[in-house]
Amino acid sequence: ELREELLRPLGFALLVLCSVLLYLKVSLMDPGFVKPEEEEKAGEAEGQSLETPQAPGAVKLRRCGYCLVKQPMRARHCQLCRHCVRRYDHHCPWIENCVGERNHPLFIAYLGVQLVVLLWGGHVAWSGLNFQHSWEWLQHNIFLLVSFFLIVIFTTVVLLLLVSHLYLISCNTTTWEFMSHHRISYLRHSELENPFDQGILLNLWRFFC
Repeated sequence: ELREELLRPLGFALLVLCSVLLYLKVSLMDPGFVKPEEEEKAGEAEGQSLETPQAPGAVKLRRCGYCLVKQPMRARHCQLCRHCVRRYDHHCPWIENCVGERNHPLFIAYLGVQLVVLLWGGHVAWSGLNFQHSWEWLQHNIFLLVSFFLIVIFTTVVLLLLVSHLYLISCNTTTWEFMSHHRISYLRHSELENPFDQGILLNLWRFFC
């Protein structure tokens, strides 16, 4: 029993540490910025992808009007980061960085770990509440009550984010493509609603592996 009592806080502390490390990694790493020296390589790679039956063959790569690099398909310029980002998903204000090709899987891992931390913290806060109808009880437990309600709010936000991202990943689409489908040339001119969808299992495998 004593060993279990020691392992629980240690496990929680390790999860929190893992969450912090993932946060720092996702927020500080290059999300997939398109660099001028990569233009030719990107052009060749995207040229090959355009030849696949599902991709809209009439779409040409365009040059960004801000940073003047040739944008690979699915890239977008972020005005906050001042760079074009490959497989751009969104600019996240919580991490002060874009979520793109390189850090998107780690972003999902961060959300997953954060959700476990919040659920664990919520369970601890709830187990510490022994409700009594008295002003004195409320004075002694106000901090715990506020903490619990804040945890519930953050848990709801993180859960919705994680579920929505997993859904989009399973469809092989991004938040930007989902929200701006009618404005994106390679989607607007495509015969298929989503030319990148290759089935749930293959979409998940290619994203995470």
